[in-house]
Amino acid sequence: MEEHLIVILAGIGLIGITCQWLGWLAKLPGILFLLFAGMIAGPVTGWLDPEAIFGDLLFPMVSLAVAVILFEGGLSLKLDEIRGLGQVVRNLVSVGVFVTWVITALATYLVLQFSWELSLLFGAIAVVTGPTVIVPMLRTVRPNASIANILRWEGIVIDPVGATLSVLVFGFIISGKDSSAFGQTFISFGLIVFVGLLFGAVAGYFFGQALRRYWLPEYLHNVATLAIVLGVFVAANAVHHEAGLLAVTVMGMWLANMEDVPVEEILDFKESLSVLLISVLFIVLAARIEFSEILRLGWPAVIVFLVIQFVARPAKVFVSTIGSSLSWQERVLLGFIAPRGIVAAAISALFAIRLDDAGFEEANLLVPLTFMVIVGTVVLQSLTARPLANLLGVSEPEPKGFLVIGATVVSRTIAKVLTDKGYRAILADTNWDNISKARMDGLQTYYGNPISEHADRQLDLVGVGNLLALSPQKDINMLSSLRYRAEFGRNRIFSLQTESQKSASEKHRAALEFRGTTLFGEDVTYSSLRDMINGDAETKSTLITKSFDFKAYMDEHDGKAIPLFAIGPKGSLKIFTLGETFEPGDGWSVTSLVPANS
Repeated sequence: MEEHLIVILAGIGLIGITCQWLGWLAKLPGILFLLFAGMIAGPVTGWLDPEAIFGDLLFPMVSLAVAVILFEGGLSLKLDEIRGLGQVVRNLVSVGVFVTWVITALATYLVLQFSWELSLLFGAIAVVTGPTVIVPMLRTVRPNASIANILRWEGIVIDPVGATLSVLVFGFIISGKDSSAFGQTFISFGLIVFVGLLFGAVAGYFFGQALRRYWLPEYLHNVATLAIVLGVFVAANAVHHEAGLLAVTVMGMWLANMEDVPVEEILDFKESLSVLLISVLFIVLAARIEFSEILRLGWPAVIVFLVIQFVARPAKVFVSTIGSSLSWQERVLLGFIAPRGIVAAAISALFAIRLDDAGFEEANLLVPLTFMVIVGTVVLQSLTARPLANLLGVSEPEPKGFLVIGATVVSRTIAKVLTDKGYRAILADTNWDNISKARMDGLQTYYGNPISEHADRQLDLVGVGNLLALSPQKDINMLSSLRYRAEFGRNRIFSLQTESQKSASEKHRAALEFRGTTLFGEDVTYSSLRDMINGDAETKSTLITKSFDFKAYMDEHDGKAIPLFAIGPKGSLKIFTLGETFEPGDGWSVTSLVPANS
């Protein structure tokens, strides 16, 4: 029996990671594969029975996992970023949330005939989208920059906002269930809010002070954060039932907005932990779904899904975009894309268990209803959003922008030229000094590791289809080339060799498929380009004509110019690479790095 349990527990982890990998490979939200895997493991084959495996530990396990997920959501919400958002995004995560909540709750109450308490709760759960489902879809749909930025920021901000709304509605329901008088309900609800805010703010402040003043060694930061989050969740619940989820959300938001508190590594750790928790949680929760419950929901659940998709979302976008400069085509696509994801499923499962214990008969239907909405929105929108964007004329053309690895002087020089020529270039680096200099040059940047989970969720690659690995660190160049090869295509991965790579023998040199096509020439390395730029070399563009061909151009500079790329008469860009004999013809513009006085 023990060996059987070990196999099941290990199998859940392996299946979860495999599903996440399939999602990355197919450029679809991983939760879609997790849901189907859970249903196959549970009701279809009977291999996984969560009640039999976890028993009384199921509810505590789900509770603690949701607490960590909500803390991570709060930790990613910085108030400065909200203040910098456009009016449309602010409307979407405020008045738009209210519109979605009301319409969804009414549809649930009228069509499914749920109680008004459960209808309001499901409406609150259904307002959440989230970056884990939005970002993979944006990379497939490739809408224009305005739509992509709005959807991406909405997904980031609405996670903690929607989660907090759900927690408050749930707290209000529990308060009413446990109180005999209407006035007592509001008192109990107020206590939930007060205790949650108090514990979250106090814990966030003091733990932030501990991090800021280095009272903890760095190697304990991540583990201590996890322990304190779980401790705050339990302590708040001990003082007043259901205050814990609000407390950990507030704690995360407090830490995120304290000055000089190093939360980046904690956020990376929590994101990695959340991937594991989400993978396990989704499989376990999906395995609990009974097909009889889905059949019990029947066609009314489909009607509720259609209302959410074709009434609530368009109404939300219509109200939120009043007075904006968006075209009607952009509003239509915004009103179509809103896949539901991780937070909705996790919260619905937790609340369903709790409400079922409290005596709400329809509570066990919350999870299958939520999962139906998740599957419906992800599948429908993944299959149809790209054709709709093309039909409306609001999709990006063939992605021709560049993700540049490294933000050193070499990367900044090349990215500046590409930007001036009308090509989007975004520089990714973990060195803040390099990022600061790039931003001072007016270049787009991503401060972080380009192969991190954080980059998968937050790096905006709309319109980007090429990789320039220009870092002086060969390892990050190779890892980035591998990471983005499946996304951009092997022929769109380019890498600048370092001095060590140039001098390495064949048996010590990484294969071409791991490092991308070598840029510029056999003798061109990162060091040589850096020395030229520091020696006042300039980037110059020259038009090639019949009377002044490419050979004459190179002779004019005594062969010392290093051609970087050429732009054809119709705007096509060609990068100069090692081993390829390319001579631009009449009408092409060649951009080269030219030594001073050359």
